[in-house]
Amino acid sequence: MPPHLSADRPAAQPPGRGTVEALISQTRRLRGDMDAVRRDAQGEGSDVEGRWQRALYNLAMHQLNDLGEHLAQLRDGPPPVSVEPAADPVLPVAPPAPRRDSLLSRVGSAEWNLLTDEASWSGELYQILGRDPAAPPLTLDELPSLVLDEDRPRLSAMVTDCLVDAKRIDGEFRIVLGDGAVRTVHMMGEPVLDADGSTASMWAVLRDVSELRRCRRTVSETRDSLQRQRHIAQTEHRLAVELQEAVLPPWRGSLRLPHQGPQTLDLAARYLPSSTSALIGGDWYDALELPDGQTLLSVGDLTGHGVTVTSGMAMLIGALRGMAVTGTEPGHIMAWLNQLLDATVQPALGSAVCCRYQPQTHILTWAQAGHPAPLLFRDGTGSVLSAPDGVLLGATSGAAYGQAEVTLEQGDLLLLHTDGLVPRHGGAEGARRLLALASRFDGARTAQDCVRTVVEEFGETEREDDACVLVARVVS
Repeated sequence: MPPHLSADRPAAQPPGRGTVEALISQTRRLRGDMDAVRRDAQGEGSDVEGRWQRALYNLAMHQLNDLGEHLAQLRDGPPPVSVEPAADPVLPVAPPAPRRDSLLSRVGSAEWNLLTDEASWSGELYQILGRDPAAPPLTLDELPSLVLDEDRPRLSAMVTDCLVDAKRIDGEFRIVLGDGAVRTVHMMGEPVLDADGSTASMWAVLRDVSELRRCRRTVSETRDSLQRQRHIAQTEHRLAVELQEAVLPPWRGSLRLPHQGPQTLDLAARYLPSSTSALIGGDWYDALELPDGQTLLSVGDLTGHGVTVTSGMAMLIGALRGMAVTGTEPGHIMAWLNQLLDATVQPALGSAVCCRYQPQTHILTWAQAGHPAPLLFRDGTGSVLSAPDGVLLGATSGAAYGQAEVTLEQGDLLLLHTDGLVPRHGGAEGARRLLALASRFDGARTAQDCVRTVVEEFGETEREDDACVLVARVVS
C-alpha cells in the first residue's frame, strides 16, 4: 500500500491517460495472479483457516474488480450528457445484495487513517456490524460502542498494540446489533506505516464467525453431554455388577448339598452375560439348603437391563428364599411373587421356575411362571418335564400356578436355564439343542463338567440376552 500523505502536503494532480492505462494493466496482471492463487487454494482443507483464506481471496478479487472499473471510468472520463428528453425517467438500480450465505456477506474490510481521523469501510462490513450503509463509518474511538462491555478491553488492547507497537491484530470480540442480537467478529489487521516509519493508518479484515462459534459451542456441549451420559452408564453398570455379585450365590465350581449328612446333590451354575450390551440383565440362579433338609433350586429372568432390573431381581430372590424357608410350596411361591411384582411401583414382567427336592424320597416338586421347563437326563437320553400351568410373573393379578412332581434316580441330571441360553432359538428348538447334549452329559463326572459342556456349546456364540444355567446331579 502506498504511503499516506499528511494533511498539509499539496494534493496530487490528476494522473495522465497513459498513467491510468498503466495502472489498469497492473490491476489486470494482479487480478490474474490472484485468481491463479485462488484456484490453487480451492482444493485445500475445509477447516476454519482454509475457509477464511478462501474468503479473503474472494474479497481481494472483488476489490480488484471494483478498482478496475473505477480506473476505467477515470480513463474514459465522465459520460456525455444527452440533451434528448427521455420518454420515461430511468431510476438507478441498486446492485443485488450478496446472498446471506455468500462469502461477501461474511467478510468485510476497513481502514482507519490516523492523520485525518477518517475511516473507510467496505459495504460488507456495514452488513457484518449491522450498520446503515448511509451512515458514516465509525472511527476507532467510536467502534467500541458496538462491542459488549466485557469484550471492550480486549478490542482496546489489540488496537493499542497495533498502533503503538506495530503488532498485528488477530482476535475476536462480540458486538450487539440493533435488534439486540449478539454477533461474534474475528478481526485481523496490521498497521500501515508512512515514509517516516510512523503509523499512518490501520487496515483490518473483519469476519462474521457467529455461526462457526455456535457450531463449536454445540459440539462442545454435545461432547460434554456424551461424557456425562457415559459416566452415568459406567456408574450404573458398576452398581448393577456389584449388586448382582452380592445377590447371586457366592459359590464357584461345584457345590454339594446338603452340607450336613449324606450329600445327595452335586450342583454347578454359570451366568452368561450378553455379548451385545454392556448392561446387566435380570437373570438369576439360586440353590439353597432349607431348614427341613430339602434343597431349593430356582432360575428366573426379570425383563430389562440396568440397576433397576438388577435391584428387582434381588428383591425376587430375597422373597423367594424367605417364603421357601417357611416351607411354602413352589406353586404358592409363584403366586406370591406374581402378587409382589403386580404391586410394585414400576411395572415389570418376569419368568421363573422353582423346585424343592426331598432327598429322603427323591421327589422333586416344582412350579413355573412362563419359564422353560427343566430338562431331565437319564441313562444317556434327555426329556422335557411336563410343565404345570403358570403365566408370567406380573402379567395378571391373582393368577394361580400349578405344581408338578417327578421322582429322580441316582445318576439323574436336572438342567434349569433361562430362555437366553440358546441364542436365537427358544421354546422347542432351544430344548432340542440342549437335549442333544445327553450323550456328553452321560460321560461327565461332575455337574461342573456338564456346565462346562453347555458353555462350550453355547457360551462363546453371539448372545443378544443374558442367560443362566443350573445343573443338579443326583449322586445318592
